[in-house]
Amino acid sequence: MATDATNEKRALRAELRERRRTRPAHVVDKANEGFTANLIALATQTDARTISAYLSTSFEPNTRPFLNWALADGRRVLLPIARQDGLLDWAEGDGETETEGLYGLPEPVGGILGPIAINDADLILIPASAVDEHGTRMGWGRGYFDRTLGSMEKCPPVYAVVFDDEILDEVPREVHDAPIDGAVTPTRILRF
Repeated sequence: MATDATNEKRALRAELRERRRTRPAHVVDKANEGFTANLIALATQTDARTISAYLSTSFEPNTRPFLNWALADGRRVLLPIARQDGLLDWAEGDGETETEGLYGLPEPVGGILGPIAINDADLILIPASAVDEHGTRMGWGRGYFDRTLGSMEKCPPVYAVVFDDEILDEVPREVHDAPIDGAVTPTRILRF
């Protein structure tokens, strides 16, 4: 049976998905420039040599320019590969090669490192539909990143990548929701 928080999340996700789908292309292009600059600033400030990130879908903030910068700067990039059992495997990204994975999500092509590879990360960048100023992240409902973060013994800084209007006063929270350390938007880097 769905809880109130589950139902609230479902309704909010639908609203946020529609907002992203209808965001004008020129607004998205300008936002993506800001995302890239702020992601580079965060990676530089934290001196992250191994970065766990993700390949964005067409309706998410574009992570590829940042990933290309990280690779060109000699940083190691770990990208997730979704598994049927709800866990994430990882592969090193090359900035060029990707395929369509589970749920139609873009995934890297390369040697699979297994779920524990995330423990090598100095910085973790994750997708989100929204975050609040208390460090609560709402993903897209599959729970992959919450399970990953919840299983880590020592977790490096975790930042969600969202548009400015996706920083909300509060998002519904459930017991399994893993907290985050901050968020990167087109205009700022927030630390919670």
